[in-house]
Amino acid sequence: MTPAARLAAAIGVLDAWAGGNPVERALTGWARGARYAGSKDRAAVRDHVYDVLRRKGSCAALGGGGSGRALVLGLLRLQGLDPDEYFTGEGHAPAGLGEAERDLGAEGLTAWSDIPDWLHDPLRDSLDEQAERVIAAMQERAPLYLRINARRSAGEIEEWLASDGIVTRKTILPHALEVVEGARRLRQSQAYLDGLVEIQDLSPQLACAAVDWPRSGRVLDYCAGGGGKALAIAAVSEAQVFVHDANPRRMADIPARADRAGVRLTALERPEAQAPYAAVLCDVPCSGSGTWRRDPEAKWLLSREKLTNLEQVQAEILDAAAALVAPGGQLVYMTCSLLDAENGGQLRAFQARHGWQVKTERRFLPGDASDGFFLGVLTAPSKG
Repeated sequence: MTPAARLAAAIGVLDAWAGGNPVERALTGWARGARYAGSKDRAAVRDHVYDVLRRKGSCAALGGGGSGRALVLGLLRLQGLDPDEYFTGEGHAPAGLGEAERDLGAEGLTAWSDIPDWLHDPLRDSLDEQAERVIAAMQERAPLYLRINARRSAGEIEEWLASDGIVTRKTILPHALEVVEGARRLRQSQAYLDGLVEIQDLSPQLACAAVDWPRSGRVLDYCAGGGGKALAIAAVSEAQVFVHDANPRRMADIPARADRAGVRLTALERPEAQAPYAAVLCDVPCSGSGTWRRDPEAKWLLSREKLTNLEQVQAEILDAAAALVAPGGQLVYMTCSLLDAENGGQLRAFQARHGWQVKTERRFLPGDASDGFFLGVLTAPSKG
């Protein structure tokens, strides 16, 4: 595919997304109908689509609307490229520009242009003096990080990855690497297939490292999802690690991941059957506002009503999980949110309901780590 044809494909995907299709479904639908597209073509189209979603407000202003064509036109202008070189109408390129499309400009665009208006005040209140820096960082692509499996790894992991064309560099954590080249080769690399590394963002790795996990006994990952944090716990603790999720289908990949990592994770439909636990981790459903570089679609799908519902679910999960914690044990609360209502606000409300002690409260921001992330550790009262 030519560069112009890739842009035309991105226009079609964005139109499908605007019509109500989730972005990944829209991309898959296009790829299935475009058998001629190679892996580099599919990757390029995907990049165009996600670049638009990160900066949709700016793209719409510079392109003159919310259609796929207008958004891609705006993206080219954001990138400093001449649209006339791509909108030619030749072959599979988008049709040439009309006069109304040539005179577009936008004054006063800022990073806030790419955030839904109703979220401006909550984010400014939550981020305070960090707001401008963080919102600007959210316009860029997120880096890719790996967690080295401390139980399985030996030798120079960086060299093994490099032999498969994946270039990495060290981070502030001894078992975390940043991928700087060859990210799309990772899932086919021997180090990944052998369970020596797992994909995990740096922020949750920092959060997990900040928790004093029990060295023995029982630990429960109450909202396990794909099991990444349970795997991280099992790599550093001899505790028996259990996993649970309200939707068990989210845990479908855990057995294979645990086997690859050389650890045992026990799935529970009824976690109360093994209670009490020395620690219960709740990585709760949230707005995902800390991951908007990685998942920009999420910010355009979020609404006030959805956020209110999420906050209610978070409180309910904390209350349910608290009943599973042993006296003197830990309730570990995590979100990938930037919003205080989902973070410290939930800890304060939980304290008011239960009177537990807040042992740890930490926030990780894009630029300091990678995704925005929040950690709170609450201690249950001891017996007596």
